[in-house]
Amino acid sequence: MHTDADTLFKELWDSYRQVTPSAERIHRILGAEEGQRIVNDHIALRTFNLDPVRLDALAEHFLSLGYRQGGDYHFEAKKLYARHYEPPREDLPKVFISELLVDQCSKELQSTVKGLVDQVSPEAVAANDFLYSGRHWQIDYGTYSNLLQESEYAAWMAAWGYRANHFTVSINHLERFRTVRDINQLLKENGYEVNASGGEVKGSPSELLEQSSTMADRVPVQFSDQTVTIPSCFYEFALRYPKADGHLYSGFVAASADKIFESTNAGR
Repeated sequence: MHTDADTLFKELWDSYRQVTPSAERIHRILGAEEGQRIVNDHIALRTFNLDPVRLDALAEHFLSLGYRQGGDYHFEAKKLYARHYEPPREDLPKVFISELLVDQCSKELQSTVKGLVDQVSPEAVAANDFLYSGRHWQIDYGTYSNLLQESEYAAWMAAWGYRANHFTVSINHLERFRTVRDINQLLKENGYEVNASGGEVKGSPSELLEQSSTMADRVPVQFSDQTVTIPSCFYEFALRYPKADGHLYSGFVAASADKIFESTNAGR
């Protein structure tokens, strides 16, 4: 387990940007070109609800750094369960971890995913680098395609393994861009596709959270039998509103997160 949160997030960012070139470019547009200070609102990680890679095992890396459990979220249609974790310091991002409820899926998917997870040792999961260690298994393109027919989430995990699925710019900390629409306009002006599932702006002031995201980059992946270009990761943007006590809402809105998951959809 990492003893230093700053190092962990630096490694997670380095792993993420290698397969998400748009994130680095957008980061540069906001920072160097627009002169904005970029604060990371949260990152997201994906996994399966099987030992030794369950959500709780990933969360342990953050709990050991002083994070504490926040809310939990259910996505029945996608067969997902998620929790978020609150940081011990204000300058650290929140963490959103989801897991596929494999036992609710078809026997074929269960068998395939169990075969992948069986190749991951508990020692690997506890290692410092696990959260950005990528794929721990070989998989051919046909198996990926079969998973994709049933669960985009399972196929993404099978292809990419362990890494941040997205980082998130806090709009609250930007000076020139005050709304999600402002950010979406900047993205489109620079040639990026905004996730339009459920609308380009997800959430509302009454829900205390508005979000948007790019559609995932498409980059080549080396499967065991061929190299194919598929969706990787995406960049998200979040605007939080104050609660009655004046503090910014720190949770997530399940209906919005449900649509954000679709940023990695392959069918486009």
